[in-house]
Amino acid sequence: MLSDEQDRKAIATIIPLPRPDSGQAGQIPAKPVRLLDHVRACLDARHYSKRTVRAYVGWIRRYVVFHGKRHPKDMGSAEVGAFLSSLATEGKVSSSTQNQALAALLFLYHQVLGRELEWLGDLVHAKRPKQVPVVLSRHEARELLGRLQGPAWLVGALLYGGGLRLLEALRLRVKDIDLDQHEVTIRRGKGAKDRRTVLPSALVEPLRAHLVAVKQIHEADLAIGGGAVALPDALDRKYPGASREWKWQ
Repeated sequence: MLSDEQDRKAIATIIPLPRPDSGQAGQIPAKPVRLLDHVRACLDARHYSKRTVRAYVGWIRRYVVFHGKRHPKDMGSAEVGAFLSSLATEGKVSSSTQNQALAALLFLYHQVLGRELEWLGDLVHAKRPKQVPVVLSRHEARELLGRLQGPAWLVGALLYGGGLRLLEALRLRVKDIDLDQHEVTIRRGKGAKDRRTVLPSALVEPLRAHLVAVKQIHEADLAIGGGAVALPDALDRKYPGASREWKWQ
């Protein structure tokens, strides 16, 4: 069997998509766009998150490999159904995983290839188990947080006290924390939506002390020519100096 890296190289080589202007008279044919690169471009154009882009590209690659590296334009609902059914019957994946794979393939056909898939009536669905959600008691949460220290404790406390998701807490910027109003603004959370949530009073002073310490590190980084962070969308072009401003850290 080929390795995942060999699969990626093979797919990128054997199933290119032609550029729209490649056949115009009087022009030198452009280099074909590779399928997975085209998928990434379509996802980026619609502002999908980086994690979603990686997941969708991964499922499309697995789909192509599953069918012997045939081009998706030469396949349809039968092949999609066979792949998804194999995930449930052979891969034993969860229903949410199968649904993610389906969403990736629907995006491929609808948005990239411009095709509508017929009804997937023969699809074998992965069973969604009925489970009682696990909720920590106050004592358990206190015990868990008591074993954390420093920034890890701050992140854990924000998850528990503010209702943030993990990546939402890790992506917080200085400007999104209002210590006076006891408020946190989450930018582009699940579904690319912004929202506000409460900042527990117990976290105000620890966060204030953390920001003082981090600002000293940031100023030291600026002094040696560093201190820049990645900015969302195209803000780094619109505001060239913003990536080094304190509020964006």
